[in-house]
Amino acid sequence: MQAQAPDERSGEVPDPPEGAPEPGDEHEPRRGRPRSAAAERAILDAVVELLEAGEPLAALSIERIARTAGVGKATIYRRWSGKEELFVDVLRAIEPPEPEVSGTGGLRDLRVLLESMRTRGLAQRSSVLLHNVFAQMKSHPKLWHEYQCTVIAPRRLAMVAAVRRAVEAGELRDDTDVELMDDLFLGPMLVRTVHRPDAPLPEDLADRIIALVIEGLAPRRPAARPAGGIAGRS
Repeated sequence: MQAQAPDERSGEVPDPPEGAPEPGDEHEPRRGRPRSAAAERAILDAVVELLEAGEPLAALSIERIARTAGVGKATIYRRWSGKEELFVDVLRAIEPPEPEVSGTGGLRDLRVLLESMRTRGLAQRSSVLLHNVFAQMKSHPKLWHEYQCTVIAPRRLAMVAAVRRAVEAGELRDDTDVELMDDLFLGPMLVRTVHRPDAPLPEDLADRIIALVIEGLAPRRPAARPAGGIAGRS
């Protein structure tokens, strides 16, 4: 029996036969089902292409993404359980990369994490795509929840861990709740990057926040005058 030709009208590339390599997998060692980096890149790029063309998130279907990427729908579902998981990976791909921290430093690692927040804020301001995606994402509870759980929560845990290391190293006082201290460091940067889109984000912002939180916000009191008035007078 002659094999049926793919439906050219749909534009969708059929999935390869079970066990056959996907595009880009020909030279990869066989370890179970092949996972093609080239196919994954094509899928992520397809979503970005559609979003840049003005397609709203709600209008994007797995079928449309697969057709644009030149893969079958099953190729997408082998990597992501649904659109929400896929969209989160797309955001990770177009956002600045996650910072590398030592995992042993306290205030040093905290500064790296705060600086990463600043650069992401700058990226969202300069990228129309990022700005529009985040604006739309907040009206999709399931997608926003997925992003919070898989991206935001790990970032917060990393900051809390850095604050805890700073306490253990004697860089911060040990009589205050660690998560509250984390909020004090995080809050100013969050306000500047999210709630005040017109606020400046200078290069030394992370350093200034850390210095202010450590030193306290109360004004310094003038030195007390010595008893008997000004020294040197009789």
